[in-house]
Amino acid sequence: MGCVCDQIAGRERGELSPICIGHLWIFENLKPEELEALTKAARRRIFHRGEEVFSQGQPAHRMFLLKTGRVKLSKVTEEGDEITLDLRKSGDFLGESMLLEDKVYPLTATCLEDTLICGFDKPGFEQLILQYPNIGLQVIKNLSRRIDWLTSRVGGLSFTHLEDRLYHMLAQVAREHGIPHIKGHAIQFPLTHEELGFLVGAHRVSITRAMKTLRKSGKIIQEGRTLILTEP
Repeated sequence: MGCVCDQIAGRERGELSPICIGHLWIFENLKPEELEALTKAARRRIFHRGEEVFSQGQPAHRMFLLKTGRVKLSKVTEEGDEITLDLRKSGDFLGESMLLEDKVYPLTATCLEDTLICGFDKPGFEQLILQYPNIGLQVIKNLSRRIDWLTSRVGGLSFTHLEDRLYHMLAQVAREHGIPHIKGHAIQFPLTHEELGFLVGAHRVSITRAMKTLRKSGKIIQEGRTLILTEP
C-alpha cells in the first residue's frame, strides 16, 4: 500500500517529497509507536496556484509539511506594501505559530504552484499530545534547537556590504530551494530584483548594482532564467 499523500496528489502533480510528517525536525527522537500515531492523525489537502494556505492576522490553527509544490511567505506593512520574506519548497515545514497560545499568523503563505500539504489543526494535535505526552516534550526540545539555528541565519543580515548580504541570502535560497549544478548550485525559478530587495532590506536599484558586481566577480552566473551560485 502506497503513501496516502501519493494517492491524494495523483501523478499529474509531480514527484512528492520523500520526507514524511514524522521525519520533520520538530518530531525528532520520537518512539516508533508515537511516529505511527502522528502519521495516522495527519490531515492532507491540495491547494491550487495563487491560493492562500493561511493569511496574515488569521488565528494560527494549522501546521503542516509541504509534500509537493512551492509557497511564498509575505507580509503586508502598515503602509500597505507587500514584502516577500521567504520561499518554501516541498519538504519544508510551516505553521509553527500554532504551538503558541492564542497567536495569529504573522505572514501570508501563498501557493506559487499546486501544493499538497500534510499536517495538523490545533484541536487534533492537542488531542494527540494528551494521548502521547512524550510528543509534546520532544517538540519543546526541538523548537529550542530551531531557535538557535534561526539566530545564526539572521546573522547574515549584519554584513556591512550589500553584496555580502545579497550573496549570503542567495546562498541560503540555493541550499534550501536550488539543485546541484556542475558549476555550483542553481536556482531555477525567477527572483525579481524587487523581491531580492525585500529579502535583504535594500532598494531595487541597489540590488541591480550588487547583482552586477557579483556576476563580475564570478560568484554568480546567469544562464537564462537560472541563477547559478559558484560558491554556495
